[in-house]
Amino acid sequence: MQAYYLVAFVLSLVLTGVYMVIWHRHYDVHITLVFTLVPVTNLGFLLQAQAKTLETALAATRFAYIGGCFLQLIILFAVFSLCGIRLSRWIRMVFMGISAAIFLSVQTIGRSQLFYKDARLEDVSGRLVLVKEYGIMHSFFYGAVILFFVLSFCAILYSLIRKNQVSRKVLLLLFLPDAVCFFCFFVGRMVFPNIELTPAGYVFAQICYLFISLRISLYNVSDTAADVMTRTGKPCFITFDQHFNYLGSNDTAKEVLPELNNLTVDLGIQRSRAMQDLLLPWLETYRDCPEDEELNRHFYNKDHKIYLFTVSRLSSRFGYKGYEIIGVDDTLDREHINLLTDFNEKLEQQVAEKTAHIVAMHDNLILSMATMVESRDNSTGGHIRRTSEGVRLLIDAIRETGAFSLEDSFCRNLIKAAPMHDLGKIAVDDAILRKPGRFTPEEFAIMKTHAAEGARIVHEILKDTDDDAFHTLAENVAHFHHERWDGSGYPTGLKGDAIPLEARIMAIADVYDALVSKRVYKDKMSFEKADEIIREGMGSQFDPALEPVYLAAKPKLEAYYASLE
Repeated sequence: MQAYYLVAFVLSLVLTGVYMVIWHRHYDVHITLVFTLVPVTNLGFLLQAQAKTLETALAATRFAYIGGCFLQLIILFAVFSLCGIRLSRWIRMVFMGISAAIFLSVQTIGRSQLFYKDARLEDVSGRLVLVKEYGIMHSFFYGAVILFFVLSFCAILYSLIRKNQVSRKVLLLLFLPDAVCFFCFFVGRMVFPNIELTPAGYVFAQICYLFISLRISLYNVSDTAADVMTRTGKPCFITFDQHFNYLGSNDTAKEVLPELNNLTVDLGIQRSRAMQDLLLPWLETYRDCPEDEELNRHFYNKDHKIYLFTVSRLSSRFGYKGYEIIGVDDTLDREHINLLTDFNEKLEQQVAEKTAHIVAMHDNLILSMATMVESRDNSTGGHIRRTSEGVRLLIDAIRETGAFSLEDSFCRNLIKAAPMHDLGKIAVDDAILRKPGRFTPEEFAIMKTHAAEGARIVHEILKDTDDDAFHTLAENVAHFHHERWDGSGYPTGLKGDAIPLEARIMAIADVYDALVSKRVYKDKMSFEKADEIIREGMGSQFDPALEPVYLAAKPKLEAYYASLE
């Protein structure tokens, strides 16, 4: 079933890429938003299908509702725009407010009963399915979806009957995705309760909107359309010749930029310092980079409005004549985009915070398990804490000496994995683990099994983590920290560089702590005697390349252990 959601997500990305290739500045901004939101929403469905825990399933659900809360509204705006029906600003803001309120209630999922009264993961035919009990805001959500669909349908029907200047093909293409999405959302859930047809409906909508975009390009990108726009007086229109001499502007442009009145036709832009500072860089940028549409889109703020100015070539049937600057009031679309951006940023922040919380809980669980194991061992009290600090000091020394080139992630992971190195002792019998003296050969053979057992336990704990690097490193630390450089260690007898570096570093910290700490079967050694043993072991027990690292860390190691006395 995950394959279906993956295919839907990939197709939505591909279709968005196709739209980006054919995109033109005359395209309706709402269609662009549809192609932006659909891959984000389908990704949320994919993450939900892959979720293994309730927390991640709920986080993915909140992510997927970006489309649920806003796509139908954006489609409504697109329908009205393409049908040539004007929605007043206050109605648009009311509808946006409704969708925003529903979206904010979605973010309470898992923390209140406002949107979902209850949610749980259930095993259905071998896969985990999120089972929900809906709250009151979910009813409002259904109502909003139905309202937006009905309004879209009415606009299309009205245009079909009364507006003969609207393409019938476009009207059909507008109706199809709306109807299919509505069917997938409501009827599909009744027919297929364990699978969401909505991602497929969104992909179908993208296909329809691609055809709509191609039709729009036929209708709107000719010089005639530009002339019509100029005559209406709605956009700003300013022209210059090839030498940046002023040719003219319409009344709207002079209202937005009154300084244009100080320019004289056929004379240079330099006659107005304000216009020179504002427009000359735009013209020069286009002259140097005519093919880069992004560089030639400029925003200008005035009287709480945002105008989008686009520089392009001024041409006629006789060829290239100069430059044209077209400006439109982009305030409302900017507000919509900023609102969606704010929502996305808040959502990303919430997901990051939840992920950090889960990671912290995971780390605390591992540390608690290691502490529990240590509490069963009479001879190693405080060993976890001390060896973790020893590893940190050795890592600091590696960075200071440059003996090895280590990535920051490796260093962080090794310090985090150090407490897990003796997890395998949980499988050792208490009679051996808590023996107040030295082990017999038979007992020591059993004790040595803790390395391989620790690797198995670490593997089971971390097998579902997304951090493969940490998983591998932690398993290596538990498995190989008793291996010796000369191959005489256990459990596998690895030799030399075949022993992972993280295990070689852990071995020094582990043995050093055993030497300078008191155990039930021995007193602690002096720092001098421990140093002698460690250095004698370089090349036999320990990696000789780590000797300068150990020597660099030795003063801090001794200071640390002295502070514990």
